Amino acid sequence: MPKSKDPTEPMRQRATEYPDVDAGTACTQSSFKAGKKAFFFVGEQGGRYKAMFKLDASREDAQARAEKAPDDFQVGSGVWVTARFSTEKPMPKRLWTKWLDESYALTVAPKKKATKKQATKKKAAKKKATNKKATNKKAAKKRT
Repeated sequence: MPKSKDPTEPMRQRATEYPDVDAGTACTQSSFKAGKKAFFFVGEQGGRYKAMFKLDASREDAQARAEKAPDDFQVGSGVWVTARFSTEKPMPKRLWTKWLDESYALTVAPKKKATKKQATKKKAAKKKATNKKATNKKAAKKRT
């Protein structure tokens, strides 16, 4: 009996078509990185296939799918979403294409750390201003 066609092959092919992508292996899965950040893992696991995507905008959709089909979709506590499928019941192309595009875009997007750093600076400045006001009030009370 000939082996069925691997439903992950088109996913792997598309992942390598993005700019500056390195394909490799992590454990038993194929991994795809942009820069030094992974955005996609795919491979066979337990007689089925598994694909992991980084999602943000599509996270609600992924959560709804996970509630309807928990054996097929899992949403992690971070940005990663896992989809499991088979040759007989592959992941819909429209869905994996959308998720793969989003996963890559999240990885190459400007880092949010700069935003966090700015927020930390604002928080520190606000705290400093609050402390200054409190010090001024204490000084004013002492004068009276």
